[in-house]
Amino acid sequence: MIASALALLLMQVGPDPTQGSFPGIPEELRDRPQRESVAAPPATLPSSGGKLAECVTLATEDASAASDMAQTWRETAANQLELAQSAHCLGLALVRLDDFDGAQRAFDLATDEVPDGAPAYRARLAAMSGNAAMAQGKPAIAEIAFARASRFAAASADAPLTASIAVDRARALVALDRREEAAAELAQARASDPANGRAWLLSATLSRRLDRLGEAREQIAQAALLAPQDPAVGLEAGVIAALSGREDDARRSFESVLQVAPQSPEATRARSYLEQLAT
Repeated sequence: MIASALALLLMQVGPDPTQGSFPGIPEELRDRPQRESVAAPPATLPSSGGKLAECVTLATEDASAASDMAQTWRETAANQLELAQSAHCLGLALVRLDDFDGAQRAFDLATDEVPDGAPAYRARLAAMSGNAAMAQGKPAIAEIAFARASRFAAASADAPLTASIAVDRARALVALDRREEAAAELAQARASDPANGRAWLLSATLSRRLDRLGEAREQIAQAALLAPQDPAVGLEAGVIAALSGREDDARRSFESVLQVAPQSPEATRARSYLEQLAT
């Protein structure tokens, strides 16, 4: 049993907070940029909200055309909010074009241009700047952006937003090897939004990496309650169980990954861990 657990540990089992569990490009930047067009509170998107939605939708279909549209929009913007929204769309278009440096600068510009009274929108834009910096492998710059986003989120009194940004900041802190600070950010995320399953999952991963298996077990149990079908949760639960000497529980967790997501990368890893436990 001890040998199997050691083998798993030496294989860097489970999501590593310095690598896969704190991914470089979040879905807001890559997979579903259109979400940002509807994420901001209605107060931040008055008459120009439709134009932003149009530009963001175009970015998913033709990023170059969306970039041109955003630039033209900036030249004719009717107010400060439209300037911010045009830069917002430009940033998303540049992400689609894999120009993360340009996207970061566009999101910074948009953040600065948001008029007073819309801290949640400003927080989202600052966080997008941080994520663009992470995509470039610049966690120090990203951490500054996320810290800024955290201040705006606090002013907005939006607890789920505060939690989401705290998770992002934790990713940057882990990349900077500031793990205790990352743990504190994740604790804030859990307190701000106890229903944030990702915060509980990454907390469990980081606790495991810090050899705090008791905390890791509690955190992954909560993650499993919130996201029972998430293969990443099942994988992490199995790793924690194996390293805690509970091989039967580990097998059940790894097997659950094969059941819920048999073609996933997590399933591939789960199979290799099951083979390790069998030796």
